[in-house]
Amino acid sequence: MRFEHLVEINDPGDPRLTPLTPEQLWQGLVLRAMEPELFMLGLDRSEIVARGDNWMDRELHFGGATVQDRVVLEPRRGVRYESAATAEHAGGTLSMMIEAPAEGALLLRFLYETTMPTVDETGNDRYAEIVKSAYHEADLDTVRKIRELAASGRLG
Repeated sequence: MRFEHLVEINDPGDPRLTPLTPEQLWQGLVLRAMEPELFMLGLDRSEIVARGDNWMDRELHFGGATVQDRVVLEPRRGVRYESAATAEHAGGTLSMMIEAPAEGALLLRFLYETTMPTVDETGNDRYAEIVKSAYHEADLDTVRKIRELAASGRLG
């Protein structure tokens, strides 16, 4: 399954949105990778088990299920999460890319590519649509949390 969408971070024409700087957005994405407990409901704990230049391998513990992933940081551009499929997890990639299409505008593109099929054996896409909706809500929550952290001064 492939699912892609944009979340508007800054819109110069919409005064209801408190602007974030690209640096604040970047720092929020890094914090999400380093401290996922702040962002992911149901996550009991996480461990960074290996790291290198602009990447880290993590173990995420959700009750009895453990998800292993690699986080690849593209400094000030985006973050990619890569995980293998397991019995508890569909596996795939999630990319979060910062986009600045115009002066003052700032967007965050989310791209999911998973091993989950878009339709089941009967041709029904209902389950995939539910998953896409859950991904979208989680992404909106991520942006809300980044805004909250920026307002508190934690992101500079």
